[in-house]
Amino acid sequence: MVLTAAIMVKEVTSLTICKIDINDMQKCRQAVTGINPPPPIDECCVVVRSANLECFCRFKFYLPILGIDPSKVAALVAKCGVTTIPPSCRGIRKIIY
Repeated sequence: MVLTAAIMVKEVTSLTICKIDINDMQKCRQAVTGINPPPPIDECCVVVRSANLECFCRFKFYLPILGIDPSKVAALVAKCGVTTIPPSCRGIRKIIY
């Protein structure tokens, strides 16, 4: 019974959104923020390629609230070699114009 209680109250240290662990998203933050972001690191591209972009793009309108330039996200996806863009992601560059 103690073991069951311990499992139930275990602190959540990770959350997954659209097949991406939110902690892993930080690997891409520098590549999508600032005036001249650096190229993405390899670990970031692994995250981008494993993401469910159809799901992730449903949140595209919230990116500016988080200080993330949507056009830089679109560029990041391309720089990581993702060529198939889901319909929900189309027009992501238009959000900031």
